[in-house]
Formats: sequence, structure tokens, C-alpha cells
Amino acid sequence: MPVAIITGASKGLGRALAEALAARGWDLVLDARGAAALKEAAESVAGHGTRVEALAGDVTDAGHRAALVAGAGRLGGVDLLVSNASALGAEPLVRLAELPLEGLRRALEVNVVAALGLVREALPLLRESPAGTVVAVSSDAAAEAYATWGGYGASKAALDQLAAVLAVEEPGLRVWAVDPGDMATGLYAAAVPDDDDPRPAPATVVPAFLRLLEERPASGRYGAPALLEER
Repeated sequence: MPVAIITGASKGLGRALAEALAARGWDLVLDARGAAALKEAAESVAGHGTRVEALAGDVTDAGHRAALVAGAGRLGGVDLLVSNASALGAEPLVRLAELPLEGLRRALEVNVVAALGLVREALPLLRESPAGTVVAVSSDAAAEAYATWGGYGASKAALDQLAAVLAVEEPGLRVWAVDPGDMATGLYAAAVPDDDDPRPAPATVVPAFLRLLEERPASGRYGAPALLEER
């Protein structure tokens, strides 16, 4: 069975993607900071009959990243690594003039440094896989200038660039930066708590990720809404 590591998998897009992959026979290593929520998500995902390792921890911790990759190794390797865990930098979001520098450092540490650290840890196993794949969950804020989204957007833009360079340096892998588009997630609610406009559930964009895994297009940056419209 193929094996995936998914960070930030206790809720939102990470959990929805885990459910979809488990339903298709993938074994999973799931990460989140909240142990209780992660345990509940893992039990639900395991109901599909696949093997699931749930490891609570912070992706900025090198020891935790090593444990995630070791867990995948026990399941047989790493075929897919999804960097989904994210930090906003401030909750709710604020203008750059008010953005705490410690918050920006946290966003860069989680969204960029930890993502690269996990890729580096997993690279030997990804290279061994006949379909080694890295997915960096991006954002529209990485490419567009939105007030108050500067710190978060800068970190996602940096993640996109790392993914693009990794694709050049590791031509044997598929490396996709994927903008999932607007979603109703806890992250968005924390970012803009006063915005109560309806948004799609994370599960509605998962078919875009599945399409990438099925069709395996060239490495690059993709938008989930466009992938869904083309189907």
C-alpha cells in the first residue's frame, strides 16, 4: 500500500485529505499539535481499514519530524508528503505595521523552515518510491497582495519558491504547490473571525488533490478551483 505523511491532519483540509486517501487504501502518518483532536481523527480514518500512525507534536521540532518519517518507514516508506500545517503569524490577522515580528518568525518557521526540514528528512524514502510526491499547501495570498495577509502570504510565497526549486533539484519526484482556494476552516476563522460569509467545506476541494495524484502532471503550482472546473 502507498504511504503518506500529512501534517496538520486533525481537522480541516488535512483531515479531509486523510479520509479520502484512506478510503483509497493509503496507509497514513498523521501529525497535529492537539493530541485529543488528532486521536479522534486517526480513529475515524482508521475505520477505512488502513494502517494509521498518529503522532502529536510540533513540526518545528526536528525530533518530531524524524519521528514522522520513522513512522512512515515502519509502514513501508514515503510515497507522498503533504505539508499542510500552517501558522498565521497573528490571530486575527493584522496589518504589517502591527504584525509582531515574533509572529512572523513563527509563520516562517512553521510554513517554510519546518516544511523544508520534513522534506529533507523524508527525501531518502521519497527517492526510493516509484511515485515520490511532495505537496506544499499554498494560498492565494502567496501570489496576491491582500491587506492583513502580508506575513502569512510571504511565508506561503517562500514555500512556493522552495517547492519550485525542489522540483528542479529532484526531477525524479513530483513537487506540487497547491492553492486550495477559499475554504471554511479553523485557520480562516482565526484569521478573519468577523467574516461569516459561507465558504466551501475542505472536503469539496479534495478531488483536486486526488486528480493530481491520479494524473501526475508536471511539477509546478496548481489551483484547486481550476482543477475542479476542468473535470
